[in-house]
Amino acid sequence: MLPPLLLGTLLLLLAGALLGAAAGWLLNSAALANRLNSGFALLGSLCGVMVAGQTLMRGTPIDGALWLLGSVHLDMLAALMLLVITLVGVAVAIYSFAYIKEYQGKGDVSIGVLMNLFLFAMVAMVLCDNALGFLLSYELVTLTSYWLVKTNPDAAKQSRLYLVMNHIGMALVLVAFWLLCQGSGSLEFSVLREHHLGGALASLVFLLSFCGFGLRAGFVPLHGWLPVAEPVAPSHISALMSGVMVKLGLFGILRVAIDFLGASQLWWGYMVLIFGACSAVLGVLFALAEHDLKRLLAYHTVENIGIILMGMGIGMIGLANQQPTLVVLGLLGALYHLLNHAIFKSLLFMGTGSVMFRLHTRDMDKMGGLAKLMPWTALAFLIGAMAISALPPLNGFVSEWFIYQALLSMTKLGTSVVAPLAVVMLAVTGAMAVMCFVKVYGICFCGAPRSEKASQAREVPSTMVAGTLLLAAVCLVLGLGAPWIAPLVNGYGQALIAEQVASQVATGATLLPLDSAQAILSPPVIALTLLGLLLVPLLILALFKGPKLGRRHAGTPWACGYAYEERMSLTSGGVTHTLRQICAPLYRQRPRLDLASSLQGVSAAPSPAGWLLHGLVLVLFILMAVGVQ
Repeated sequence: MLPPLLLGTLLLLLAGALLGAAAGWLLNSAALANRLNSGFALLGSLCGVMVAGQTLMRGTPIDGALWLLGSVHLDMLAALMLLVITLVGVAVAIYSFAYIKEYQGKGDVSIGVLMNLFLFAMVAMVLCDNALGFLLSYELVTLTSYWLVKTNPDAAKQSRLYLVMNHIGMALVLVAFWLLCQGSGSLEFSVLREHHLGGALASLVFLLSFCGFGLRAGFVPLHGWLPVAEPVAPSHISALMSGVMVKLGLFGILRVAIDFLGASQLWWGYMVLIFGACSAVLGVLFALAEHDLKRLLAYHTVENIGIILMGMGIGMIGLANQQPTLVVLGLLGALYHLLNHAIFKSLLFMGTGSVMFRLHTRDMDKMGGLAKLMPWTALAFLIGAMAISALPPLNGFVSEWFIYQALLSMTKLGTSVVAPLAVVMLAVTGAMAVMCFVKVYGICFCGAPRSEKASQAREVPSTMVAGTLLLAAVCLVLGLGAPWIAPLVNGYGQALIAEQVASQVATGATLLPLDSAQAILSPPVIALTLLGLLLVPLLILALFKGPKLGRRHAGTPWACGYAYEERMSLTSGGVTHTLRQICAPLYRQRPRLDLASSLQGVSAAPSPAGWLLHGLVLVLFILMAVGVQ
C-alpha cells in the first residue's frame, strides 16, 4: 500500500479531472468547474511536494503497489522528478485560478480537466516500476498534452505534428522495452535492474531509447515540435510542457541507460555529451533570431536540455570508466539543472502568459515599457531571466557551475578532446543566453511602450502574480540554499557508486566539486557581496551629497536636433542583427537540423497519420505484453 500523501497526490488529481468534468459538462457551470480543476490540482500537487521532499531528505525509497499502476517504486531519481512535477504544478494551479478566464467560452473547462489528467499521467509515469504501467502512463502524457495543444482552434497543424513525432518516439521506446523485457522474461523494473543486457543488443536498446525518449526531450535534431506546439498552447500549459514534460524524456534515458543497462559502454556517454553540447549551442543561437517571445523560450528549452544532457553524458562516462568523481559531479549538475530549469522556465512562460493576458500578442516589438505598468510581473520575469542566464547567485548559475567542474575534472583524465571543446561550447552558450535575455527584458519591459496596448497595460490578477512570484522565490532558494539542497539532489548519483563522497559536495555554506583544491563556491557569500556593492555607493552618496541645486531645468531632452519618435526604439531584430549576419550559414541549415521538416507534409495534410501511429502503438503494447508473458 502506498503512503497516504503519495496516494492522495494521485487521487486528488484524478478527482479534480472527474469533478471538473461533471461540474462543467453535467451541471453546465464553467465557473465551478474551473475552481474545482484549479483547486484539486493545487491540493494534489501540494501532497506530491511533501512526499517528494520527505523522500529526498530521508534518502529511503518507497515501494508499494496500486491496482491502477501495478508496482510502484519511489527512489531518489523518481522523488526528484515528482518534486519537479508537483512544485511546478502548485504554481501553475495558483496561476490558473485567474488565467483560465482568458479562455472563458473557448474550452476553459476542457483545459482544466486535461491539466489535472496531464499532471496525473506525469506523476504516474515516474512512480511506475513496471513496463506496462510506465508505457501506458507515458502514452497518456502524450494524449493529454496533444489535446491541450489542440484546444487552440488554430493549432490543428501544430498538434498533428506533435502527435506524429511523439508517437514515432513511442514506437521506438516500445521496441526498446520489448527487447529489455524479452531478455529478462519480466515486465518488472526490479528484474530489469538485475538482468543487464550486454554487447550489441544493449547498444541497440540504448540507441532506440535515446532516440525515442529524445523525441520527448526535444534536443537537436529531434526538437522540431517544441517551437511549433508549445507557443500555441495556453501559457500555463506551456509552462508544464517546457518546464516539466520534456524532462520525462531525460528521465526515460536515465532509467534505461543507467538503471537497466548500467551505462556499460563508454561511447554512450560521449554520444550523449556531444548531442548535448551541440543542442545547447544551436538552441540558444536559434532563440536569438526569434521575435515571438514564446518561440524564443521554446528554443531556450532546447538549449537547456542540451546542458542537462552534457551532465548526464559526463556521469555515464564516469560509470563506464569507474570514475566516481565524474559520476557524482556529472549527475549532480544534470539533475540540479533539471530541477532549476523546470522552475525558471515555467516562471518565464507564466510571465509571458501574464504579458499576453494584457497585450494579446507574442511579438516583442509590440511590447515595451511594461516594468512600470506591471511591476510584479516584471520583477518575477527579471529573476527568471537572470536565472536562465546563469547569473550568480541564482540557481541556474549553481547547476552550470557543477557541470563546468565536471568537465574540468574530465579534462584532467587527458583521454579526449571532447571535454575541452564542451567547456568552450558551454561558455559560448552562456554568453549568448545573457545576450538573448538582455534583449528580451530590454525590449519587453524597458524603454517606451511600442504599441497602444502596451501603453494601457496594467498588472494581472493577484493569483497570477502569486504563481509567478512563488517560482521566483524558489529560484532564489535553490540558488542561495544550494549548499544544503545539492547533497539531497546528489542522492541518485551516490546510489550508483560504492564510494560515499556526499560530504565533499558541500561543507557549511560552501559548495565543493569533491576537491577543494579545484574550486569552491558560496552562493550566500556572493549574494552578500553583490548586495554590498549595491548598497555601499548609495550609503556614500547619502553621507556626502551636497545641497540640491537651487534651480532645476525641465523639458524635452535633446535628441541630436530631432524630436523622439517611436521608430527610434531599438527592435528585437536590431539587437541581434550582427550576430545573425555572422551565423547566417548556420541559420540556413536550420531545416536540415530538424527532423520535423521531413514531416511537414504529414502534419499539414488532414490525414489520420497521427491516429494510425496511435493504433500502431496500441498494437505494440499488446504484442509486448503477450510476448513477455
